[in-house]
Amino acid sequence: MHPAELAQMYLDHLKVERGLSPNSTTAYRRDLARYAAYLADRGIADVASVSERDIAGFLAELRAGGPQRPALAASSTARAVVAVRGMHRFAVREGIAGSDPAAEVRPPTPPRRLPHALPIDDVLALLEAAAFDGTPKAMRDAALLEFLYGTGARVSEAVGLDVDDLDLAAAAVKLAGKGGKDRVVPIGSYALAAIDAYLVRGRPALVGRGSGRAALFLNMRGGRLSRQSAWTILREVADRAGVRATVGPHSLRHSFATHLLDGGADVRVVQELLGHASVTTTQVYTLVTVDRLREVYATSHPRARD
Repeated sequence: MHPAELAQMYLDHLKVERGLSPNSTTAYRRDLARYAAYLADRGIADVASVSERDIAGFLAELRAGGPQRPALAASSTARAVVAVRGMHRFAVREGIAGSDPAAEVRPPTPPRRLPHALPIDDVLALLEAAAFDGTPKAMRDAALLEFLYGTGARVSEAVGLDVDDLDLAAAAVKLAGKGGKDRVVPIGSYALAAIDAYLVRGRPALVGRGSGRAALFLNMRGGRLSRQSAWTILREVADRAGVRATVGPHSLRHSFATHLLDGGADVRVVQELLGHASVTTTQVYTLVTVDRLREVYATSHPRARD
């Protein structure tokens, strides 16, 4: 079977039978298309002819890059290798190939990158700058940012919300996390007030402009707000607030987790709030907190340094 044909079969399997998210499916599709093109350039038209050396060569090319393809970071290369390994396991399981040439190929270990949390003063400046003029857009922006910081939701989870996912009486929201794992998290009083103001005075002015009636966060045309638009809102508000720290799509999520741990929250509780499958993922935030404690100790304790 041709590698490109197998790739499509594997993607269909991931989407239908494994419930892979649309974002992950898109990334896998891109990685496997690159892999199929790599094999085609070497005249390999049958997946049964692929060797471990071919896959190792693909890995090396991803890391080295070339005139037409820039080098990938270790994290992106690791994801691509995971996609390739999964496809070859699928081929063996389905009887398309007799052996798995990718079984011994290991993805590179990405360097550990600590999540970047904003200082509390920067977060407060962001939230104050969001609702600067009381227009429907400003109320939506304030509700969105208060929600992201108040719940620790991923941007994709926030923009995927429907109004019915909110339980304002219980001050809680149901979030659809990765892998189809739903979780219910509390909504803080500031976020609750911002959402209430948006629902009463902001959202009605937007909902009549389009067909996104179920969506909580609407764009200016009345449709569901996209991840890209939410990211643009965050950048615009950061510029208006004069926040000089680096701001990314998950800055408020990272800040939520770090500030909770700084305040004494148990890491297991933070794990549940963030929707992490493993506490190991959440423990990365404890490293940020330890760095902060070390900094405070070094500057405050009379015997910490010469």
